[in-house]
Amino acid sequence: MKNFLLLPALLVGSILMAQDTYLHCGKIVDVQSGKTLSEKTIVVSGKSIKSIQNGYQAGGAEDIVIDLKDKTVMPGFIDMHVHIEGQSSPQSYIQRFTLNEADVAFQSTVYAKNTLMAGFTTVRDLGGSGVNIALRKAIAKGSVVGPRIFTAGKAIGTTGGHADPTNGMKKELMGDPGPKEGVVNSPEDGKKAVRQRYKDGADVIKITATGGVLSVAKSGQNPQFTIEEIKAITETAKDYGMLTAAHAHGDEGMQRAVLGGIKTIEHGTLMSDETMDLMVKHNAFLVPTITAGKQVTEKAKIQGYFPAVVAKKASEIGPKIQGMFQRAVKKGVPIAFGTDAGVFPHGENAREFIYMAEAGMPIMDAIKSATVTNAELLGMGDSLGQLKEGFLADIIAVNDNPKDNVETLMDVAFVMKEGQVHKSL
Repeated sequence: MKNFLLLPALLVGSILMAQDTYLHCGKIVDVQSGKTLSEKTIVVSGKSIKSIQNGYQAGGAEDIVIDLKDKTVMPGFIDMHVHIEGQSSPQSYIQRFTLNEADVAFQSTVYAKNTLMAGFTTVRDLGGSGVNIALRKAIAKGSVVGPRIFTAGKAIGTTGGHADPTNGMKKELMGDPGPKEGVVNSPEDGKKAVRQRYKDGADVIKITATGGVLSVAKSGQNPQFTIEEIKAITETAKDYGMLTAAHAHGDEGMQRAVLGGIKTIEHGTLMSDETMDLMVKHNAFLVPTITAGKQVTEKAKIQGYFPAVVAKKASEIGPKIQGMFQRAVKKGVPIAFGTDAGVFPHGENAREFIYMAEAGMPIMDAIKSATVTNAELLGMGDSLGQLKEGFLADIIAVNDNPKDNVETLMDVAFVMKEGQVHKSL
């Protein structure tokens, strides 16, 4: 009798397991070639793409059909530079002293959901307090809705440098942070800091090769690491299979970063032609973050939004990023899509596409940088970044063809991540 009663349950379970989702796509963007294909059906089984078929296929009676016939369908976007724990506001600097770790964690869940709803199914988080590691785990478990996260945990800087967490504090609070806190002053410190991040659970390594805009420090562009320190960090990161990134505005710091083995240069504001040639030679990628540059430029005009020392740097650095990007594209510098979301509101990441197009990058090249290129950099080129059989079903849809209307990328109508629909029509 017990076996007999168990039979219906087993049958129901097998039916549910067999259920596939059929996406009827009016247009599909082949991001590898830049071509747009018409009238296709993407069959999703479990977390992956089972097949892509011509025409609109019906599937079985138990299967789900989603009508995207009037949409343009693409793989989910990948943003290589976000700060998922926070979001810029006039209170940001005081919040370092008023928010508890739990406050930061709860806020981050909102930012994560906004990011996913905007069509970004994967992000690389380049520095926070360490809450970003816990958030990554919670999203992976399904406890929180958000993008797949590759995180640096806490970024690595030098004493008084852009990632020194005690900048701007009174002496009693400054102390002497070291490798555990992400502050290094020698090659040995650099090795220890990388190993600490690995121990903490970080996926990637981020250093601040030069001064920065939003830290409470005088210079926004001076070099802050020696080549020897950078090499120690990149070589150790390589041992642990971790991709490396360097925040950099000043040219000398960028050159040291590239020569030291850093793979991605973030921002790149004052990059010279010589450095661009160096990046081409070493196959180092520029992550432009134009949107962040425009945001800090505008906010610097608002009295009291930033501390005075920050407002000055924002006014000097922010307006120059898009022009540098335009030169880099003409030079053939490899480009990886990244925005610095958190400096501007999470969920507006796709604005970067508009600014990239304004600067002369063909929109299909920009989309490729946010899909194929970024997936390969993250070591996920065989499962992310394309709509292909066997790839993870990270699928989004917009209302228009981005070739005709780039702003359509700001209005994502459908979001699926690993076969689960998070935003529907």
